[in-house]
Amino acid sequence: MPRRVIRRSLHPTITPTSGLKGQRIRLEVISGKHLQVPSERIPAGIYISINWHDASRCWKSAIAILSSDESAAWVDTVTLSLDASPALSVEIRASFELDRMLGNGEVVGKLETSWNSLLYRGNEPFILYFPRVRGVRPSLMLKATVLRDCDNQDNSLLDPIVGCQITQDTDAGHAQLAKYVAGETSHLDDAVRHFQLVLDQCQGGHPHQAAALTNLAWARLQGYIRDDFQDIHYITSLFRKALVLRPQGHPDHSLSIYHLFEALTWRYRKENTAVYIQESAQLSCKLLPLCSEGTYLHSIAAGENGVDYVIRACNELPTDSSDEGIHLRRVVLELCPLGNEYRSRALDELAHAVEARFLERGTIDDLAESIQHRREAVSLCEGHSERDGYLNNLASSLKYRFDHQGNSNDFNEAISLYEEALHLCPVGHKNRDVSLDNLGDALRTRFKQHGEVNDIIRSISLYREALMLRPFGNPDHDTALNNLALALKTRYEKLDTSEDLNEAIDLYRDSLQLTPHGHPLRHTGLHNLSSALCSRFAQTRKDEDTEEAIRLCQESLEALPSLHPSRYFSHLHLRKAYLSRYRVQGKSADLSLAVEHFRLASRHPTQGFPGRIIEAINWTFAAERHSHASALEAYKTFFELLDGHLATRSSIVARREATSAFRSARTLPVNAASCAIRSDNLRHAVELVEQGRGQQWSLASRLRSPLEDLELTNPNLAHRFSELSKLLSDAQNSTVSTDRAAAERAETQYRRLAEEWGAAVDEIRNLQGFSRFLLPPSYEDLQVAARHGPVIILIASKKLCSAIIIPTSGEPRHVSFPRINFTHLEVLKKDFAREIRHASCMRPEETRKELQGLLRTVWDEIMLPIVIVLQRDLRVGSRSRIWLCPTATFTSIPLHAAHPFRMKADGRTRELCLEDVYICSYTPTLSALIRSRQMMKTRVTPSFAAIGQSEPGAGQGEALKAIDSELELVRKIIPATANPTTLSGDDATRAGALDALQHNTWVHLACHGKQDHEQPYYSRFAMKDEPVTLLDIMEKDIPHAEFAFLSACHTAVGDEKTPDEVIHLAAGLQFSGFKSVIGTLWVVDDAVANHVVKAFYENMVKDLKDGDMMDCTKAAWALNRATCSVKTQVPLEQRMVFIHIGV
Repeated sequence: MPRRVIRRSLHPTITPTSGLKGQRIRLEVISGKHLQVPSERIPAGIYISINWHDASRCWKSAIAILSSDESAAWVDTVTLSLDASPALSVEIRASFELDRMLGNGEVVGKLETSWNSLLYRGNEPFILYFPRVRGVRPSLMLKATVLRDCDNQDNSLLDPIVGCQITQDTDAGHAQLAKYVAGETSHLDDAVRHFQLVLDQCQGGHPHQAAALTNLAWARLQGYIRDDFQDIHYITSLFRKALVLRPQGHPDHSLSIYHLFEALTWRYRKENTAVYIQESAQLSCKLLPLCSEGTYLHSIAAGENGVDYVIRACNELPTDSSDEGIHLRRVVLELCPLGNEYRSRALDELAHAVEARFLERGTIDDLAESIQHRREAVSLCEGHSERDGYLNNLASSLKYRFDHQGNSNDFNEAISLYEEALHLCPVGHKNRDVSLDNLGDALRTRFKQHGEVNDIIRSISLYREALMLRPFGNPDHDTALNNLALALKTRYEKLDTSEDLNEAIDLYRDSLQLTPHGHPLRHTGLHNLSSALCSRFAQTRKDEDTEEAIRLCQESLEALPSLHPSRYFSHLHLRKAYLSRYRVQGKSADLSLAVEHFRLASRHPTQGFPGRIIEAINWTFAAERHSHASALEAYKTFFELLDGHLATRSSIVARREATSAFRSARTLPVNAASCAIRSDNLRHAVELVEQGRGQQWSLASRLRSPLEDLELTNPNLAHRFSELSKLLSDAQNSTVSTDRAAAERAETQYRRLAEEWGAAVDEIRNLQGFSRFLLPPSYEDLQVAARHGPVIILIASKKLCSAIIIPTSGEPRHVSFPRINFTHLEVLKKDFAREIRHASCMRPEETRKELQGLLRTVWDEIMLPIVIVLQRDLRVGSRSRIWLCPTATFTSIPLHAAHPFRMKADGRTRELCLEDVYICSYTPTLSALIRSRQMMKTRVTPSFAAIGQSEPGAGQGEALKAIDSELELVRKIIPATANPTTLSGDDATRAGALDALQHNTWVHLACHGKQDHEQPYYSRFAMKDEPVTLLDIMEKDIPHAEFAFLSACHTAVGDEKTPDEVIHLAAGLQFSGFKSVIGTLWVVDDAVANHVVKAFYENMVKDLKDGDMMDCTKAAWALNRATCSVKTQVPLEQRMVFIHIGV
């Protein structure tokens, strides 16, 4: 029988050590396992204490960081004499400070033993087990070695066992709290009393104040968790004070963040108040990067009751579209890196919040971000049980963007996603009704667009199935009724099926019965039923339908708080009802009431800008159609709303996208001017056309200058105004609440902010130079543009085509074009485009008869009537400067080249053309010309840069053979006083060109030019590496710049989608600071352009004396002389291509 080997655990048996007396022992503390703190508090670290029974001192190891598996490693060594008592105790203690430790911490385990027991294993490591804590036995791995005389004999430093009163109270507090957590409830008061005594002695900068605050707060928090204390506000205040005393960089900073985090999450658990979990999320983002992976603190902070709980709780919060609410969603997403199980939900919640802000403010960047996040969420949930929901949400976002921008690709993708989601929800699936609803709505929208009957048939079929899945008693039964009614009403509107309309009205009534008075969504049912009744009134002309429609909307107004966004829809449907009745009965009172509700809807402050802008547009149409006196007010309201809407956009491109989204508004600037002209109010016509057109440039200039100027004048006021604007915008989002008291509080807050904002604007306007801050310019302000010659605004609208001449002084003059209407102008525009293309294929010596005929029409019907008024009424002398400011279709007609191309009655001399009579320039807006003149006040030392690129980079165009010769002739003509330099070949890069534009007062640019009709801000000049875009140019602010000659194609061609904006390269250079610019209207033949360029610069330097500087205000005259002098060398269309813009 083999011998049994018995493994003996070490027990606290004391045996004699007389054989070892006088010797020294080295004790190594290697590691520990299952180190659970009895009070369940997270320690800053764990240390080991060795105490002698007959001595007053002890040895303490270093503090080791506790690992996530509740283990610790030290490799700490102490060398001790055995002259003392053989009995000793080994303690495992939790320290709650890494910095200066207050007290001795909390006992995790204590074991009485002797040196003989420790030396029992010889020189091998051994494990020492301690009594159970929370169900597990802590253990230490140690190694004890008896030293020989030659070994290190250094004594280790020992600490006193008995500490001061603060230490004793702290240790007692820890011990009492551990008993309380273990279930002995009577000990909580004792723990709190001890910790309070310590805090009372650690005030006013005491080194242990933060630790004392934390100990007291933690004890009270345990009482709060177990419902023995209720003072959570006091508890968090203690933790906050401790955190202030432990700023970033302090060893215990991360632990203090955790303590506050823990208090806030518990407060949220008990009170369910969102602000506490929101702050917890913010703290989580600070805490996790400070906690090393693998530490116990990290495992708890990132675990189920830490960050995971915060993420889950935040994901259940209601959607908040305020900037703070969206910031919270970004914080939560930051807590969910790739691979985190909650990332898909966090992405979806953030997408939902920014989408809600889009619905309120109409900012397309928000919708784009929502789509981006939802695409990622869909990509992460392949095979996920909730994939159908993510697909539906992405599809809904794409449909919103389609509704806003009209991109059919978005809509087609949305329908495809809706179809996929429905496929994932077969009959019996819990979410099938949602997918049926969403796809039904998309098909209904497609039917409204394309009229495909099968779409509306299927839409109604899907809605009927959804209604079956939401029978009476289902919480969404009213929604199903409403949606089916909406589809039936849509089919009625397209196919005029009266039975559909009647069924829709019945369904709307059933839905409304399920939303009684006081229901938060009753107003939606009231609006829908009202709209359907108005439609039936238009068919049957029964007064009771409109009367009920009006009554329903009035009920909704009574039910909704004064600042509720949906009051907008009440006003919208009321104006529909009154307008419908007016069109049938012709009562002026109904038209007046309709106009009043147009006014209230478009000015409702808490409805987003897009809806209000659309209502203002409809108001202008209705007022014009019915010749109502409010038409000019409607136009003014539209311009103010659009201006406010664009001011919320963060980029130039986003502002253009916002403008182009309102397709029906493209003609409103000229329509407004036309309306004012017909009202014999020419001053107002000038103000309206300036306010309405060129808003991209006007707003960009305003955002660049007023606040910057204000910051220079009064920086404190500028900062206050900026902050109030943000707060006021955010406050609009907090006025919606089903709690009437909460809604009233929100309204009070909103009104207070509005008053503060208004007061700040008034204060700014009281400053010198800011009297018209945020106000559109008056006629007197705008007439400054005509200081050096009259400005002619050409108005092209369907009701009127004419011109307004703004003289140097006095009242504006109206010039009618009796034989020209809008249709004629559109035909003329197309004819010019065709003939310019045709002329480019002709030989230079051939006569351009068709082109001459078109220019003759421009002279006879447009420019000659203007010239007659200029000469006869205003006495503007021959060869004077005039400025043309065309709008709409006029921007595509070469007005400057107007020519009769015929002989006088005597048959010997030709009739004069426009360039014989006046020196013509263009200006995008009156404000642009004024701004250029204002910047002329300061002149700097001239510098001239000739930039040319004959061999542009890949994809930017073919080689231009004449560029180098053009640069050479320019170099020879420009005087030395202009400090000329040349940039060409490999040096003519994007960066090089932008640098030259930035640092030179005069620039000649010869290269390929390209107008981007889809996105004009990406119109560009071709360079060696990559092009210089209009956006690049606009981002530069070059106040010292004077003149630019753009010898490139398409540099002064406007944007077809927003023609009144005149968004082109030449205008961009003027905006960035160049006061005088020569641009081109179409393709330039670089072989013949040299003739015009040479003649232009020769005229610019003509009569210059030694040391004289060139004058950019002579550019228009020099171009006029140049095009006249090269008639025999350059064909007509290549002379016409060059125009002058600016001073």
